Amino acid sequence: MSGGRLYDTIGATYTVTRRTEPRIAGQIWAALGDARTVLNVGAGTGSYEPADRYVLAVEPSALMRSQRLPGGAPCLAGSAENLPFDDKSFDAAMAVCTVHHWQDPIAGLREMRRVAHRVVVFLSTRATRASSG
Repeated sequence: MSGGRLYDTIGATYTVTRRTEPRIAGQIWAALGDARTVLNVGAGTGSYEPADRYVLAVEPSALMRSQRLPGGAPCLAGSAENLPFDDKSFDAAMAVCTVHHWQDPIAGLREMRRVAHRVVVFLSTRATRASSG
């Protein structure tokens, strides 16, 4: 089952059962450095999107997109494997607890590198810290 379809099934209570972990958020935001434009791929409800910079989100699940907070970053329907942006459109691209849901993680990571100038931030369900590269 693709990540979008999975979260259309299991994501109904996401905003009630999931909260932003401040320590994880701090590591992600530090890894983003001075990036002013950020693409959040597989963004879900936007829990880890920094409020102090321009963020554009991409999320395949309609249910997850519907749970985003009003006034949050704009969010497009789409998948990591086919990002609809020009090369180097963003200072940074980030993916938080999402890569394991992608149909083709390698293609998604390549797309993130294609559209981001410098930093890509990842955090998987198995990771304990954010990394940049």
